[in-house]
Amino acid sequence: MVGEGVLHECLNHPDVESVLVINRKPCGVKHDKLKEIIHKDFFDLAPIEDQMAGYNACFFCAGVTSIGKKEDEYRRLTYDLTMNFAETLVKVNDEKSREITFCYVSGMDTDSTERGKRMWARVKGKTENDLMKLPFKNAYMFRPGYIQPIKGLKNTYTVYKFLAPFYLILKTLFPKYTVTLKEVALAMINVALYSPEKKILECGDIREAAGPGMNNIFYQR
Repeated sequence: MVGEGVLHECLNHPDVESVLVINRKPCGVKHDKLKEIIHKDFFDLAPIEDQMAGYNACFFCAGVTSIGKKEDEYRRLTYDLTMNFAETLVKVNDEKSREITFCYVSGMDTDSTERGKRMWARVKGKTENDLMKLPFKNAYMFRPGYIQPIKGLKNTYTVYKFLAPFYLILKTLFPKYTVTLKEVALAMINVALYSPEKKILECGDIREAAGPGMNNIFYQR
């Protein structure tokens, strides 16, 4: 759901010149800006490495739920997979990796200490921490709570379809825990363009980063 929304906003944004999507199955979108690679195994990127160079930003939206998974399995699908992708980007871009902004969709209440009781939060915390150690220009950790989907897109989960009509109520009652998918996508584009100092973005930060008028306190100039 998140990846589809981010792609939608990128293709419609005037400052995005081209988009490469790396998917396990076709996204079903056709656009002059879009190139798509279908690749089944994200743990083995060697066959497509040469096509991963030359981009200014990576918006990494892949993820799985921790429900029903033991820590080893969840870590493999969350930490190992993400780091393999990020480290491959560094390798194939060499010194130019320092010109890349990496955006990672994490989650609210992620544990940066890596020592808490919640397994998923520890794993996400380690993923965030190690991504920020890589030699990218910037690495931003997005920690949304409830995400209001973009109307009309096809990959909206059932629970979001049920809650979507109540978004204004949710936003009023729980402003620290809600954000729209459009805001997430626009915030990713904006941090790649303007390089804010803050690297871990909660819902309020995401909304601010998505705004059309850039806050001089939030953004480096």
